[in-house]
Amino acid sequence: MSARDYENAAPLSATERRLVALCERINENPGAKNLQTRFHKLVSRRWIALCTSNLLEVRGLAHARDLESSNGVLVCSNHRSFFDMYVLFAVLRNERLPWLRDVYFPVRSTFFYEQWAGLAVNLLMGGGAMYPPIFRDPDRAVALNKVSVERIVRFLRTPGVAVGMHPEGTRGKGPDPYDLLPAQPGVGQMAVQGGAPVLPVWVNGLSNDMPRQILSNFRSGANRGERIVVSIGAPVDLGDLRAERARLTVYKRAADRILDAIRALGERERARDSAGDGNGA
Repeated sequence: MSARDYENAAPLSATERRLVALCERINENPGAKNLQTRFHKLVSRRWIALCTSNLLEVRGLAHARDLESSNGVLVCSNHRSFFDMYVLFAVLRNERLPWLRDVYFPVRSTFFYEQWAGLAVNLLMGGGAMYPPIFRDPDRAVALNKVSVERIVRFLRTPGVAVGMHPEGTRGKGPDPYDLLPAQPGVGQMAVQGGAPVLPVWVNGLSNDMPRQILSNFRSGANRGERIVVSIGAPVDLGDLRAERARLTVYKRAADRILDAIRALGERERARDSAGDGNGA
């Protein structure tokens, strides 16, 4: 596969063409991907662990440790901040899981593939792992995203690969973090076609103001920031849906099932908070 697959599907702007081609080289070339993985292990994982050490509470790690897959793994979480997947995968990296080698984070093309500033953020934060792009332009989305879905499905069929996605498709911006947006069928399609285990995760407490949150990690007492919760659940069983004929309704049911598993983890955290057990294991 090459960046020309996108150009053959629908027109790209000059900037999109260059950014897609560059991120493709980073993520599809084995040598470049290996350097990216080393960056995640040696740099990202360590500084995130340091900067969240006093705020982070992780539950359900046994589900990740016990997971076995002859394919890749699809990791799905709710979406409240820009940094959900970044922190989540740093937590998983700390466990040195045998199924977690290379990672991909499909991301909206808006900003990340339409502006050079988006490339800078992609490289600095994830070593370029925010790939492949998911397009939102209604005139081109169907054709271009068909290419992206094919790539994600291929990744999910590769041992040692993890793909991080948000079933909601976009960030929840309402006041209630437990009120999730509807699941998007595209995630269900990738889960069904990819045949990989789906690991649901609830993430809460991350702010979009990263410098302020990092500073709050090193404060004490009442000045310390809000706790960051990462709650990992048991893999979602999609076997019955994978046995059905491929169609949009099946993909939507799969996406709903994944989101329901994430929602259940969130409700369990809400019950903990209501019971005053905010520091449980």
